Amino acid sequence: MPTEVAATPEQPRRLGRSTLAVLVGFISVAALSLGTDQVLHFLDVYPPWGQPMYDVGLNLLALAYRCVYTVLGGYLTAALAPRNPMRHVLILGAIGFVLSLVGAISIANMNFGPLWYPVALVITGFPCVWLGGLIRRAQQR
Repeated sequence: MPTEVAATPEQPRRLGRSTLAVLVGFISVAALSLGTDQVLHFLDVYPPWGQPMYDVGLNLLALAYRCVYTVLGGYLTAALAPRNPMRHVLILGAIGFVLSLVGAISIANMNFGPLWYPVALVITGFPCVWLGGLIRRAQQR
């Protein structure tokens, strides 16, 4: 006697919305980071573009607001994800990690500032984006 299995309706995959969720998270982090950089360069807090920035305090400032913006990017990605928000956050974190790593490797021998700064971006990016996703998940409960 065949046993019937009750079919549970599965939500259809929404590739467009998934892509948009990750893209919004990525663009928000990039735009806010570069926008803040531009303002700080304009206000002469940072040296002019193209000149190295070795001041530890200024590099810590840049790292701090990039961490905040990365948390926000993870939050936005999780909020916009059509389903499985933490999977979307994981994808955003992986993209950010790869791009940060490529950036750190490519400027390692250039005179842009201390090497610890791009390494710190590589290390902090994934935990920050993950934290943003966790904050969004906690709000939904």
